[in-house]
Amino acid sequence: MLSEKRRTLLALNGVGLLFSAVASGWIYFFFLLGAIDLWPIVTDVPVSIPGDRRAWNMAHLEGITNGTLFIAIAFATRFVRLGARGQSWLFWSTLAFGWFFTLPAIANAIFGTRGLEFGGGPFPGDVLINNLIFLSGWPAVIGVHISFGLLFWGMWQHYRHLGNSA
Repeated sequence: MLSEKRRTLLALNGVGLLFSAVASGWIYFFFLLGAIDLWPIVTDVPVSIPGDRRAWNMAHLEGITNGTLFIAIAFATRFVRLGARGQSWLFWSTLAFGWFFTLPAIANAIFGTRGLEFGGGPFPGDVLINNLIFLSGWPAVIGVHISFGLLFWGMWQHYRHLGNSA
């Protein structure tokens, strides 16, 4: 089982990712309207937010998905049996994938890139920014595989440790 402190930090980071989803969700909302319209406080203030609908939707949903997943993992690790090194790898790889999937998605929405291929591939946008976003995705790709592998292994070890008890 992860320590209480690490489980709490995972859940707290999950809430942080949910906050990023709220922030990108507001930007997405204003992007769709083309204005800041919060009647009766502020009405119809024109804004020009870069990006496209798909990118803002992705940015918003990455925060929701990864934030919720962090909170679920924080609670699920009660059923994970790993040594100290495995727990550390699980904790840090989880943080890496959640933030490094979410923040680049927001950057892609802002800069009009995709970050899916080095050099930009068939997608528009500044190639340098695209390449930086692409490279920032590698910790996420590696982290998610380590994290999910350790979650499975740790839960399997927990199950085996329970033995034949019902």
